[in-house]
Amino acid sequence: MVVTRLARRLRRVEHGGISPTMRAILTTLERRGPLTHGDLAAVERVRPPTITAAVDRLEHDGLVTRERDTEDRRVTRVVITGAGCELLDQSRRERTAYLAQRLRALSHDDRATIAAAAPALARLLDEDDGP
Repeated sequence: MVVTRLARRLRRVEHGGISPTMRAILTTLERRGPLTHGDLAAVERVRPPTITAAVDRLEHDGLVTRERDTEDRRVTRVVITGAGCELLDQSRRERTAYLAQRLRALSHDDRATIAAAAPALARLLDEDDGP
């Protein structure tokens, strides 16, 4: 429950004017490279119309582009742009600064407890590619 609340709070800290779905799409494209709309919908576990609408907005904002496949012109892949990468970097800097500020306010013992729990939390997250 605490991790969920922290994630929610971090989402509120971020600026950039895009929805959580659009941020997730950018992150997926950054990690996995260019993907088709169908592949994006599968990875993000949303319906194709949701992906299409989000990609339309991201493209309008210059955060992604659509590129035709060189071997099959019927296939279009969504590609993150430099501006999209910069938006993600800025978002990460903002979240890091927020967490650093909050951690500084904790006692040494509290920070040590969190540091000791971090490896177990990382293993918990590494066990699957779930949401």
